[in-house]
Amino acid sequence: MYLQLAHTRLEVFQISKLLVLECYRLTKDFPPEEKFNLVSQIRRAALSVHLNIAEGSSRKSPLERKRYFIVSRGSLIEVDTAFDVAESLLLCTKEQTQVMGSLLVQCFSQLSALIKNLENQESMK
Repeated sequence: MYLQLAHTRLEVFQISKLLVLECYRLTKDFPPEEKFNLVSQIRRAALSVHLNIAEGSSRKSPLERKRYFIVSRGSLIEVDTAFDVAESLLLCTKEQTQVMGSLLVQCFSQLSALIKNLENQESMK
């Protein structure tokens, strides 16, 4: 926000921020008994996606960057799985999660491409 670093211009970083905001929006109406369960887990996982992209981007070594991007991608899978449970519990519908789902797919695809690119850099050494 205050630091004008290169990662803020990455499309995946911008999409992951939208994902965080959408997850917060979707979970704000979950029942109070889920505040410390699904709500907390979804929000922390979504935020982890965004924060690991930022932190990974600041790393000098491609191997370190890749590690953070892999963690970020794992957190995306966590968000997806948590919303699958939320839908099964009738806390939200597939229609309500369409925007989030689209952001999730975009993030996953872009992170996978970044990881593959870093792996290619490693193999060229």
